Amino acid sequence: MASPFTRHDDSEKLTRLRQAGEEAARPFPELLADAERIAASVAQGVHGRRQRGTGENFWEYRHHRPEDGAAAVDWRMSARAQRLFVRENEREAASTVWLWREASPSMMFASSNVLPLKADRAAVCLIALAALLTRGGERVAVLGESERARTRALGLERVAVRLATGPGSTQSVEAPSLARHGTAVLASDFLDPIETWSARLSRFAALQAHGVLLRIVDPMEEEFPFKGRTRFEAPAGQDSLLFGRAEEAGKTYRKRWAEHGEALTALARRTGWTLVTHRTDRPATQAVLALYRALAREA
Repeated sequence: MASPFTRHDDSEKLTRLRQAGEEAARPFPELLADAERIAASVAQGVHGRRQRGTGENFWEYRHHRPEDGAAAVDWRMSARAQRLFVRENEREAASTVWLWREASPSMMFASSNVLPLKADRAAVCLIALAALLTRGGERVAVLGESERARTRALGLERVAVRLATGPGSTQSVEAPSLARHGTAVLASDFLDPIETWSARLSRFAALQAHGVLLRIVDPMEEEFPFKGRTRFEAPAGQDSLLFGRAEEAGKTYRKRWAEHGEALTALARRTGWTLVTHRTDRPATQAVLALYRALAREA
């Protein structure tokens, strides 16, 4: 026999779930609008990731080499220049770029109401990058969350939703699921120990995968502007430290911060990744342009 309260309880549950869903999706339209604006701005300053290859669109002429053979000669151009030239076409085979932005407690931080959460800025940068890539016919996917890589409007839409609202679990980089020789862009504050990130990147190396690390930094983390009696709480709210004179801890903190950054730079160089550092008080276009150019060098 059905409970007389079932329908009422289900209605309340549905209301709670709808409200929770609306709250979770609240930042998405704003993030997507920001990303589209940034992508449009960056697109004006780049010339794509074009490469010579086996497509049908003209890329460039080059001098004929003995190994090319007679069939490769462009006789019309060669007749005009009185030298043998080969016509090369643009590569058309689309590649896949796997995107990931961490959503740990430390990424849910902004030191000011006028600054974005680090996770939101990471999402905006990656969505804007995805917009640029899909416009060029590249396939995009979210590491650990996408069933398959897609391109064009459908690819951008699905990736944008996952980047804006997905869990951003570190499991995705601890057991990466991407094809061999794949390309990835990992966005994080990279505050975990260098040894942890070294182990994670080694798993990409095992797949001969490479890419770009987007390090997101809040200005307060870099500057440590605190003075006087200050209590510091861990992002998860479990631990705290109380300093009577925070400025006395500042010198040690800044030294540790610089050492961590240097170690991360060395790790990226050693493993063949490109490191891009971005502060949330600076225009996101700077980070997106740096990411796009780094991928162009990787391609």
